[in-house]
Amino acid sequence: MKKTTLLAAAAALALTGGFAIGQTPTPAPATAPAATPTPEEAKAFIDKAETDLAKLSEYVNKASWVRATNITEDTMWLEAKAGAEATTLATDLAVQAAKYDKTAADPVTRRKLDILKRALVLPAPQRPGAAEQMATIGSRLDSIYSTGKFEFKGKQITLNDAEDVLANSRDPAELKAAWEGWHSISPVMSADYAQLVDLANEGSRQLGYADTGALWRSGYDMGPDEFAAETDRLWQQIAPFYKNLHCYVRTRLNAQYGDAVQPKTGPIRADLLGNMWAQQWGNVYPIVAPKEDASAYSLDKLLVEKGYDPVKMVKTGENFYSSLGLAPLPETFWTRSQIVRPEGREVVCHASAWDLDDADDIRIKMCTKVNAEDFYTVHHELGHNYYQRAYKGQPYLFKGGANDGFHEAIGDFVGLSALTPTYLNQVGILDKVPGTEGDTPFLLKMALDKIAFMPFGLMVDRWRWQVYDGSVKPADYNAAWWKLRTQYQGITPPGPRPANAFDPGAKYHVPANVPYTRYFLAHVYQFQFHRAACKQAGWKGPLHRCSVYGNKAVGAKFNKMLEMGQSKPWPDELEAFTGERRTDASAVTEYFAPLNKWLIAQNKGQKCGW
Repeated sequence: MKKTTLLAAAAALALTGGFAIGQTPTPAPATAPAATPTPEEAKAFIDKAETDLAKLSEYVNKASWVRATNITEDTMWLEAKAGAEATTLATDLAVQAAKYDKTAADPVTRRKLDILKRALVLPAPQRPGAAEQMATIGSRLDSIYSTGKFEFKGKQITLNDAEDVLANSRDPAELKAAWEGWHSISPVMSADYAQLVDLANEGSRQLGYADTGALWRSGYDMGPDEFAAETDRLWQQIAPFYKNLHCYVRTRLNAQYGDAVQPKTGPIRADLLGNMWAQQWGNVYPIVAPKEDASAYSLDKLLVEKGYDPVKMVKTGENFYSSLGLAPLPETFWTRSQIVRPEGREVVCHASAWDLDDADDIRIKMCTKVNAEDFYTVHHELGHNYYQRAYKGQPYLFKGGANDGFHEAIGDFVGLSALTPTYLNQVGILDKVPGTEGDTPFLLKMALDKIAFMPFGLMVDRWRWQVYDGSVKPADYNAAWWKLRTQYQGITPPGPRPANAFDPGAKYHVPANVPYTRYFLAHVYQFQFHRAACKQAGWKGPLHRCSVYGNKAVGAKFNKMLEMGQSKPWPDELEAFTGERRTDASAVTEYFAPLNKWLIAQNKGQKCGW
C-alpha cells in the first residue's frame, strides 16, 4: 500500500485524516449560464490548482504520518482537521474542474482536469461541515481498527498476535476463537460506515457520478461499466485454476481435520486457511505440501539461520533495486521510517510506503517480522518508494501510478524474482538451487499466496460497489459480504455470525476506505511485467525460475516506465515496458501451468467446486 501526493492522500485521508487548506465553499448565487471557459482559462486553473495542492502536500502527509505512528486523541484530532480542510479543497477543485468539460483544452490540461475530477476516493458534499464530519468519522474508523484488541486465553491480544495464531495453530477451536475474536472489534463501525457511504455518495453525485463506486471505476481510462466488464474478463482467465487449487487444498484440510471440521465438499472454513481474511494460504503449506516435496527449505527458517533482522531485510530489498541500476535510498529513509513496531505507543501496523514531500522524503511504515511474508512485503513496499521517486520530476497532478493497479504491481513484480530459489541463492540466503523436483512445491507455495488472493482482490470492491449503488442496505452488509465471499472464494465463516456482525470492517481497507480492485489488477500486471522482463533479459527457462536481479538493462527500461508517472494513459505505459496494450492474465496461467497440470491429476475423483 502506498501513500503519496496531496490528492492521493486525500483519497485515503479524507477519512483517515490528512491534509490542510481551504475554506468551506459557499454556493454561488444563481446566474445565467456562463460561457464555455477558454482553453487558456482551463490551463490557468490547472496551474493554480497544482500550485495550491503541492504547497500543502508535505504538511498534510506529515500530519497523517504522525497519527499513523503515534495514535492518540491529539494526533487523531490533528489528522482529522487536516483531512477535513484538504478534502474541502480537493472537492472544490474537482467541482471547478467539471466546469471545463466542454472546453477544448490541450491534451495535457485535459488529462489533468480528468485526474483532478476523480482524485478523491470519498468526495465531501459541497455544504458547510460535511468535510469535517467525514474526516472525523474516517479517522475514528481507522483508529478503531488500528487499536483493536480482544480477549484470547485470558489476555488482551492485537491483530498481530491473532495473525500468529491463524498462521501457526492447528487446533480448530483456537483458530475459531482467534478469528471470531478479531471480527468482534468491527460491529461498532457499522453505523459510522453507513453514514460515510451516504456522505460520499452525495459528494460523488455533485461531481457528476452516479455513486461513489462509479467514481472509483472511472479511474482507468475507460467507462465505469467497461471497467467492471474488464475485471470480469480477467477473472474468467484465472477462475478455473483457482477452482483446482481450492479443490486440492480442501481435500488436504479434510484429511487434517476430518469431516466434522472441514467437509470433503462445499466451501472451506475461513479460519483454517492460515490468514485472517483467507486471502493468502501460504501458512497452511505444511498441511498441503506435496508428498514428494523435495524443496527441503523454509524461507522463514533460512532468514533466522542467516541472521536476518528487520533492518537487514529492508537493506536486502534495497539491494535488489540497486542491482537494477536504481539509486540507493536516501539516508532520511533509514532515520525516518518505521521498520519495527515501537514500544509504548499505538501505531498503524498495516504496511505502507510514503512520499512525504513529493521529492526525496520517502519512507516505509511496517511492524516487520523476520519471516518470508515480510521479506516479500519489504520488496513490495520499496517498489512504491522507487516509483514515487522516479516520477518526482512530473507535474504535480502526474505524480502517481499509471493507474492504482500499477502502483501495487511494481513491487510485486520485483517480489516475483525475490522469492525464487534463483534469487535467494544469488544473495546468499539459499546455498543451493533445488532441481526441477522442487518446481511443484515452489509453485504451490506461490499459488497459495498469488492465486488464492485473486478472488478476494476482486470481491472486496464488488461488495462496496453494491453498497454504494444502494443494492445492499446497511442491514444486509454482512450477509452480502459472505454471499460474495462464498461466490468468489468458496469459503464460509467458522460458525454462525452474530446479528450485529460487520465483518467487512475487520479488513483494514474497508474502514480505511482504500479501493481494493487495484490489488487484483496488480496480481495480473506483475506477471505481465515479469514475463516481459524475463524476455528482455534473454531468459530461456520457465517463468517461475527467472530472476532479473542484477540486470541493469531491464532496470533502465523499467525505470523509464516509472518516470512517466500518471502522464499517459495506462495502455501507453504498459506498452512502453511490455509491448502489450491490454491487461492479460495469460502471463499468470503461463507461470503456473505446470502446477495446474499437477493439481488436475491430484484432484482426480474429487468433486470440485462449491
